[in-house]
Amino acid sequence: MLEAIRDAMSTAMDHDDKVMVLGQDVGRLGGIFRATDGLLAKFGAKRVVDMPLAEGVIVGSALGLAVSGLKPIAEIQFLGFAQQAFHQIVQQVARMRYRSRGRFAASMVIRTPFGGGGKTPELHSDAIEAMFVQAHGLKVVAPSTPYDAKGMLLSAINDPDPVLFCEPLRGYRLFKGEVPSGLYESDIGRASVVRDGRDVTLVAWSAAVNLALQAADALSAEGIQATVVDVRSLLPLDVGTLIPAVERTGRCVVIHEAPLTAGFGAEIVATLAKEAFYSLQAPIERVTAPDAPYPLPAGELMYIPSIDRVLAAVRQTMDT
Repeated sequence: MLEAIRDAMSTAMDHDDKVMVLGQDVGRLGGIFRATDGLLAKFGAKRVVDMPLAEGVIVGSALGLAVSGLKPIAEIQFLGFAQQAFHQIVQQVARMRYRSRGRFAASMVIRTPFGGGGKTPELHSDAIEAMFVQAHGLKVVAPSTPYDAKGMLLSAINDPDPVLFCEPLRGYRLFKGEVPSGLYESDIGRASVVRDGRDVTLVAWSAAVNLALQAADALSAEGIQATVVDVRSLLPLDVGTLIPAVERTGRCVVIHEAPLTAGFGAEIVATLAKEAFYSLQAPIERVTAPDAPYPLPAGELMYIPSIDRVLAAVRQTMDT
């Protein structure tokens, strides 16, 4: 996945000299995870810009560049750090088109990894994507495969409005797949049914999709066939794909790494409870992190969703 993300940026910069990258350590170091490795040597210091450790400055600078007509890709090292730029993202970036009455758009991307599995220090793995879905004017996407990572990033770069591009931290070097060379785009705002089954629907995004697929494999040995829906885009949310996928099975489990209360899964559950109510055969279950601060590395695997917890939730909804 890391290679796919790097390839997307390089491909976009090859085809459009308005595309540029900025962020902490993105130039000489090549990014903390090496996502921007080699871009400085290829495109030069005017298009790959090292910034200070100041997330508000990184995002605010990207906004100014976007309003001037460029297409900046701003890197925030971890989504948890985006809280230091919350005022810029929510009050400035997301509202630029609205505040300027359509005179200015903010065609820019904010790239940032999130989620557990890396045994990182405090504030690095927090899954706070739901905090940004009320920033109207901002799109929030979370791909789960290398193919979508490249395609959706290219779509985000070309989008006339700002996109928060959330990347699975554990998937950088773990998730592998075929990725075409050159330009292609994956639709933002479109979910994907990545596995079909008749008994229960598992809904997830980012790294949790891989967990859902592993759970589906385990469930098949028990005679339970699971549909797996990769949400891919939180905002806009593809309700048109979600509803039929749940209506076909009548049962649903939503999986995400954010805490339970006010996690984006709650919005999905509320939507399905209204739109697919007469098809539901059991209450919708959620498998999430607990309502507690992200723990130290030794407790990480007890905090984030696991296959065992997903299997337990599926058995609960199947027995109801």
